[in-house]
Amino acid sequence: MTSSAFISGATGFIAQHIIKQLLEKGYSVVGSVRNESKGENLKKNFATDRFTYEIVDDLETVGAFDEALKKHPEVTIFLHTATPVTFEAEDNEKDIILPAINGTVNVLKAIKSTAPQIDKVVLTSSIVSQIDLGSVHTIVDELAWNDLSYDTAKSNGFAAYCGAKTFAEKAANDFVKKEEPNFTVSTIHPVYVFGPQAFDSEAKGHLNLSNNFISELLVLKEDQNAEVPKEYGSFIDVRDVAAAHIREIEKPSNGLRVITKSGDFFSQELLDIINRNFPQLHLTKGRPGSMPFARKIDDTKSRDYLKIDYIDLENSVRDTVKQYIEANDL
Repeated sequence: MTSSAFISGATGFIAQHIIKQLLEKGYSVVGSVRNESKGENLKKNFATDRFTYEIVDDLETVGAFDEALKKHPEVTIFLHTATPVTFEAEDNEKDIILPAINGTVNVLKAIKSTAPQIDKVVLTSSIVSQIDLGSVHTIVDELAWNDLSYDTAKSNGFAAYCGAKTFAEKAANDFVKKEEPNFTVSTIHPVYVFGPQAFDSEAKGHLNLSNNFISELLVLKEDQNAEVPKEYGSFIDVRDVAAAHIREIEKPSNGLRVITKSGDFFSQELLDIINRNFPQLHLTKGRPGSMPFARKIDDTKSRDYLKIDYIDLENSVRDTVKQYIEANDL
């Protein structure tokens, strides 16, 4: 019997890669989408009867996933990727924090009450639930938590995103502790996610939020004497994030927190890679130099656990820009 997985937020950047890899491995996949148009577009892209979709238009509605799960008793795995991914909102609490928390709790409640056959749940979290926002000198590992208060999280968009990931994960932990369901809950914690879209058609117009570090460089033409941003951090390719989710569902784990990190980057390094591979773009050269201090992330346990040969920065950036150029006829 073919294994079957349900994935929430199926139109997302990471989610589409997870679905693609699941299908390639022989799984059947049910994805939740907000409307029929999005679902039909996914069906066209994946082009297989092993992908179907269910419409869940509001994650916060009580019982939002109940009917969708009742219709698919074959599903034994749930991957929850649906969450607001933005740093800009009219109301940080209402638009970013609460949907993440309530959406996660609704998923877990639905699984317990309507899908007892599901024994593995994987949540897509983020490294932001583990970093100390007040210091770049704190070492981050799988056991770390940020100390963000709820009031501080509401204060600005980035803090709200960090809070949403943190509080949603804690809500999941509280649910498991209190309800003692027959499923385990694990979390995947990517750093900044680079890489191409799962389908070329999705790369038209603009890159996704994490890839903005790359897209902001593509407008810096050599004749404009533009200043190169001084941004830096850690990265992981989206294809490796997807692979990590699948490794997790195929392992007999129990409530693990898994960091996914390939390496570090800074803007000048990204620019150098783009110039080296795409000289026809005629971008500014900037001032190649050493990398700024990067936050120390100790992902030793996660690397040993996943055993994935991560895509390096050169290949991740090159594949991303190549797809973008071809999709937009640049």
